Amino acid sequence: MLKNNVVDTLAERHGQYGHYTYVSKTSQLLKRTIRESPNYKTMPAYMNESLDMICNKLARILCGNYFLRDSWLDIEGYAKLVTDELDKLDNLNAEKVSELSD
Repeated sequence: MLKNNVVDTLAERHGQYGHYTYVSKTSQLLKRTIRESPNYKTMPAYMNESLDMICNKLARILCGNYFLRDSWLDIEGYAKLVTDELDKLDNLNAEKVSELSD
């Protein structure tokens, strides 16, 4: 039963995201490009991970159903995770400034 579920899931994903070998090649090319940029190695892990995941989502869009809303929402979500962390840093910095002025 589990095997059929996996086979069914893979068939469904193939229909939505495109052929896995094309998606993986496109994703790896995108990731290679961003990893060669000057800032990638100095960025925090959460930014690197979001960029990696966004590359995967872009590859799915480029190789599969580009009208699939979930793929676009996933990109938005990974970007939001980074901005949430940046908001936390902004709040910490604001607290430090406030403490210094007291």
